[in-house]
Amino acid sequence: MMTVETEQRCAAWLAKGDLRPTRQRMTLASLLVGDGENRHVTAESLFASAADMGEKVSLATVYNTLRAFCDAGLMNEVTVDGSRGYFDTRMDDHPHFYWEDTQQLTDAPAEELKISGLPKAPDGMQVARVDVVIRLKRG
Repeated sequence: MMTVETEQRCAAWLAKGDLRPTRQRMTLASLLVGDGENRHVTAESLFASAADMGEKVSLATVYNTLRAFCDAGLMNEVTVDGSRGYFDTRMDDHPHFYWEDTQQLTDAPAEELKISGLPKAPDGMQVARVDVVIRLKRG
């Protein structure tokens, strides 16, 4: 059961993306932004969290809902390893650490990253976003 504060936070978050607050969207939004903190999740980890709450939602619905959240500009997908996608609720430009031993994605300190330049985009294209993922392993 969501608190009134959590419900209001989730409904406002969905409204920013012009998404209707359906039961499934509200459930998943509560796991993503319900406490006001940012999250990095995979579809599988979000599916497991929903199941732990006793919510009945299919993995396909989780994938589709995460895609809708990204399309609405509420989240970004950060791809690691070409096949593993993490969904990030923090929307400002910032780098990430990928912890290879635990397969976790966390925010890295943006103020310590300096990018001095990018290649010119091909004709007719513009750079939409730059994802920086710094892979970490025990040394």
